[in-house]
Amino acid sequence: MPIATLLSAGLLGIDAYPIHVEVDISRGMPGWSTVGLAESAVKESKERVISAIYNSGYEFPFRRITLNLAPADVKKTGTAYDLPIAVGLLAAGELIPHQLFKEYLLLGELSLDGHLRPIRGILSIALLAKQLGMKGVILPLENIWEAKLVEGLEILGAKDLPQVVEFFLGKNLLATNQSSPPPPKKYAEAPLDFSEVKGQPFAKRALEVAAAGFHNLLMVGPPGTGKSMLASCLPTILPQMTFEESLTTTKIYSLLGLLKAVDGLIVERPFRSPHHTISDAGLIGGGTYPRPGEVSLAHNGILFLDELTEFKKNVLESLRQPLETQIVTIARAMQSLTYPARFLLASAMNPCPCGQLGNPQATCLCPATAIQRYQAKISGPLLDRIDLQIEVPPVSYAELSADTQAETSEKIRERVQVAWERQVHRFQQTSIFSNSQMRPREIRSYCQLESGAETLLELAIKKWGLSARAYSRILKVARTIADLGNSEGIQAVHLSEAIGYRSLDKKLIR
Repeated sequence: MPIATLLSAGLLGIDAYPIHVEVDISRGMPGWSTVGLAESAVKESKERVISAIYNSGYEFPFRRITLNLAPADVKKTGTAYDLPIAVGLLAAGELIPHQLFKEYLLLGELSLDGHLRPIRGILSIALLAKQLGMKGVILPLENIWEAKLVEGLEILGAKDLPQVVEFFLGKNLLATNQSSPPPPKKYAEAPLDFSEVKGQPFAKRALEVAAAGFHNLLMVGPPGTGKSMLASCLPTILPQMTFEESLTTTKIYSLLGLLKAVDGLIVERPFRSPHHTISDAGLIGGGTYPRPGEVSLAHNGILFLDELTEFKKNVLESLRQPLETQIVTIARAMQSLTYPARFLLASAMNPCPCGQLGNPQATCLCPATAIQRYQAKISGPLLDRIDLQIEVPPVSYAELSADTQAETSEKIRERVQVAWERQVHRFQQTSIFSNSQMRPREIRSYCQLESGAETLLELAIKKWGLSARAYSRILKVARTIADLGNSEGIQAVHLSEAIGYRSLDKKLIR
């Protein structure tokens, strides 16, 4: 009997790679051998496939069966290979012709009665099929809408195994269409707008600078000053995602099965706000079978850590590497996976255990040692990676009761959009995406200080003992402020504002 070879796919990180499913039926004692570095879920497909074939009304070949998943040096996980294995068995038993196998990529999980169940990571797999020049993809009916996000590919959905078999026999056509998801909204819709935030003009300006240059932000202030409210408004002033950003973010959510038919391609920048009890694996990613964490789910968007000092120290320290490299690498004995993690870190914390330090309307009763221990939960190296560190004071009664209309998110977003466009033009010949990503060579090229600004920076470095990383961060923030002011050079006023956003350095963790 001829060997049946079908094409399926697996996932490495957020990208798919081709897997050749080879099925051989030979003479000898009945048995089933699976080779190709398959983990337990793949090996268990034997029982699912046998039952699915029987319960679908087909005869199962009781002979020597050898199943190979190539390449054999990459670990195979998941249940997506059930469908190509079942079709391969029927083809090797000469019940299905082989002619169409080279045109389609097959994947899907089988139930015991032969029905197909949806799987994860469809978007990445459909993109792979297009890159390989395949005619189309055959998959579970529920996955059609996600695969159809990739244009120029024939997407065929099947309800069960018999439908796939009859398709290869030329007896029926598989479903090719499904109601399309509604068109995506252009911008994120948050429950709040910046115009609804009373007072806090300094904090609002800091968030505008953070959004304009994708700079990390830390807000420190007593409870009830609006830190969380300000952070929830941040998505409303970020520019629209590019197609490439939307595609990458959608692939991450597809990998974790978090996409819904009403979502379509994700065009709203993610806003993730994990609880402070989260583990390092939950935040960064990991597990026995590695999967992305919150930093990857926030890719191209915002990761908001409220009550920053309540997070475990090892969890916070694990942020240092992705904040620098914009990727997360999870190494295991059999493989090493890399997930994207380019996000804007927005965080908030109280100044002391009771939260009233520096509050003119209340008295702090915390001992100095308790305050020091509390603030020391944020290490110096992590604080250095946060570009903007601002104090958020209590809002006065006059500000709360004022009936004046504050600036809307739309107006702020227009200025942010202009600053982003300047950065796109500036870095178009590089892999850099924003001012916050500038390396030393870009800082030398684009952060030239005008007269008076260099002396001001030297005085600040000496007075506060700022680190070399803090020096670079100040220049990056000053570049963003200059971009918001439509200025080619960095003036003393731009640098002065940037230095003001590092004022917590002399109060925290020294």
